[in-house]
Amino acid sequence: MTLAIHESGNVRIAEVISDDILIHNPDEALQLIVDVYYQDFDKVIIHEENIIPDFFDLKTGIAGEVLQKFINYKMRVSIVGAFEKYPGKSLRDFIYESNKGRHVNFMPTVEEAVEKMGREA
Repeated sequence: MTLAIHESGNVRIAEVISDDILIHNPDEALQLIVDVYYQDFDKVIIHEENIIPDFFDLKTGIAGEVLQKFINYKMRVSIVGAFEKYPGKSLRDFIYESNKGRHVNFMPTVEEAVEKMGREA
């Protein structure tokens, strides 16, 4: 895992770069939060492919548990990916509602994630 650094105005955002799934459970999410925070970031971009696919099946509860860690530790997160491939109205509604807020966003591109996080600093 490496971090790419993006800047928008005076806001620094860490983008997690990895070829592996990094988040299988809430404990791994917490470890990622600690690793990123230790490097002086409070905003992070994670790619969809770095999260276990069950995260996107809301019935598993993984999304709620993982995202609660980010909220509890005041780490803003944007998950970047193509979410249309996941079936279900519940997930689409969840993404829609999340994107209205500041703490958790689902964005199609890194550029849009950086722009949103920078705008809402």
